Amino acid sequence: MQLGTRWALGAQPPVSVPPELREQIVAVEARRGDGAGHWTLTWLEGRPIAELDDGTRVTLAGVAEPGTEGDADEDW
Repeated sequence: MQLGTRWALGAQPPVSVPPELREQIVAVEARRGDGAGHWTLTWLEGRPIAELDDGTRVTLAGVAEPGTEGDADEDW
């Protein structure tokens, strides 16, 4: 069993965030100018999912933002 975690947008991700997601998280944060919100890391069938409060999701398959069709949804 893997436990999730939560951290503020713009803060250093916890060590439990897989390195494969860190680059994508940094890219999403660079596009956001407000700096408001929090990330939540969860695990689905052993795969990591980082999600912002606004619904932006980062998975090993890519980034899915609310209101768009992104690669990350194909993991489900």
